[in-house]
Amino acid sequence: MKQPILGIYEKALPKYFSWQDKFALAKELGFEFMELSIDESDERLARLDWSRKEREEFRRFSVESGIRVSSICLSGHRRFPLGSNKQETREAGLVMMKKAIDLAADLGVRVIQLAGYDVYYEEKSVLTRAYFIENLRLALDWAAEKQVVLAIEIMDDPFINSITKYLRIKAELGSSPWLKVYPDIGNLSAWPENDVGFELAEGMAETVAIHLKDTLQVDGLFPGKFKEVPFGTGCVDFAGAFKSLQMLHYAGPFLIEMWSESSPDYYEELVAAKRFIEGKWKEATATWMKSESLN
Repeated sequence: MKQPILGIYEKALPKYFSWQDKFALAKELGFEFMELSIDESDERLARLDWSRKEREEFRRFSVESGIRVSSICLSGHRRFPLGSNKQETREAGLVMMKKAIDLAADLGVRVIQLAGYDVYYEEKSVLTRAYFIENLRLALDWAAEKQVVLAIEIMDDPFINSITKYLRIKAELGSSPWLKVYPDIGNLSAWPENDVGFELAEGMAETVAIHLKDTLQVDGLFPGKFKEVPFGTGCVDFAGAFKSLQMLHYAGPFLIEMWSESSPDYYEELVAAKRFIEGKWKEATATWMKSESLN
């Protein structure tokens, strides 16, 4: 079983680095790709309005480094959700979506990862769910025009916290080939009602990439912890998840999701995270190959 295709989240790399330096560091550490972040901050939302020159320059840095950028993490919809009760907020979310699809097409990015929220800072309702589906359907038309896949991440939020819930949304939207799922192993594992192996199997035909991070499970009054849990200290059974994926013949990419962009120890943290994931993959491979030999 070959080693996994590993990429790194932009927010794991020092924020003060230039794009050249970020690409160079990803290359030095042995990653194959980087995921661009467009979050709810004004600074990163401004990337949606990059000039033609800025887009061409970014793409040149990627090509010269040999580190591809095949996905965008579009978490800006936290601030401007497609399911908002406010019409002006929904409209802003749609403008963001259209710009992100155009940016992806210009940069050669194949996948936009969407946060699976109807709303984030507002109260959820049947109406917010309906608005979300209505506007996602419109976004899929734009995605089809530019041949860009919209992939919903399994989230830290009850709205879409399982692949099963994603599949329900997919069924309502019809058979668009431009809507897929982007499972997050950490988020899947943090919800105790999820059978992670079953969920991965259910969504295999829809899966375009997988996020890797550790989490702390939701338990009673504890809301769980979905970010900045050091690998190996949380609830995720990485070896079990990897073995399940190997048995499913998953051959797609994995994205290590970290937020070490402001850490003075970013280099050591990145090296340790990559070594941890590769070790767990090797562990899963050894047990899988052993079981295969017994058959």
